[in-house]
Amino acid sequence: MKIRGIIPAMVTPLNENGINEEGTRKLVRHLIAGGVHGLFILGTNGEFHTLSKEEKIQFAKIVVDEVSGRVPVFAGAGDIATNKVIELVNEFAKIGVDAASIITPYLLKYTDEELIHHYRVIAEQTTLPIILYNIPPNTRNFINRHVFSELLKIDSIIGIKDSSGDLENFKGYLELNHREDFSLLMGSDSKILEALQLGADGSVASTANVVTKTDVSIYEQFVAGNIEQARQEQASIDDFREACKCSTIPSGLKYCLRAIGQDVGLPKLPVLDLTKEEKQQVDQVLQKYVQAEGFTLKVEQ
Repeated sequence: MKIRGIIPAMVTPLNENGINEEGTRKLVRHLIAGGVHGLFILGTNGEFHTLSKEEKIQFAKIVVDEVSGRVPVFAGAGDIATNKVIELVNEFAKIGVDAASIITPYLLKYTDEELIHHYRVIAEQTTLPIILYNIPPNTRNFINRHVFSELLKIDSIIGIKDSSGDLENFKGYLELNHREDFSLLMGSDSKILEALQLGADGSVASTANVVTKTDVSIYEQFVAGNIEQARQEQASIDDFREACKCSTIPSGLKYCLRAIGQDVGLPKLPVLDLTKEEKQQVDQVLQKYVQAEGFTLKVEQ
């Protein structure tokens, strides 16, 4: 499986009872209508770390059902314990998920050999394709060149999402990759175009939840050879990215989605909703994207 294009790091719509099924289906339809090339669920912006195993399975079932094969679905199955990852990956395989994204274990700092062994055992005891997820600022663990080169030897590991924010690190992955079937995906939204120019296959982008058409255009303009237009599209998401940084992930993103009519609910505690003042600031930024994205704004008090 070769993964290409813009893949939103989709938020998880919630309500007082847990997973919001109708909100989830509506968001899936919205994103597919925006031209995305896949859906990345149960990642950091999807609040995977706050959800129970049952909620993850329920959510994945709804997404896969609503997508109905139109785009691939990649689901986060990461955990601290190797056996828990294996259990969830095998559940996702039954549902029809296309590949499992597996973040490095977190909380503790692991050795290179422990990380390699973790992924190797998962690959041996599962059947789904695996996407590595490198986000060292959040996990304290880093898929370095040695770890990456060893994991490239495992056929069922088919890609990596790099959210390190370090382009030199991404270049290292590109240099080491010798497989035509392995995909390198940028996880830092500010560097989508730079990564594509280096040789990336696409991006898993949280901003694509809201400025969907703009993010997709970065990729499509690049593929078409319209580099200056792609550069303009890339620069145009800067204000939105900054607006989402005013709060803890994914509070800002969820507010923006509610503001454009998506019923995604609030983030799970301990993350709080935006303050009234923060909402007003974000509303001003969102106004800049109304024409390009074609949405209308619903102001919250």
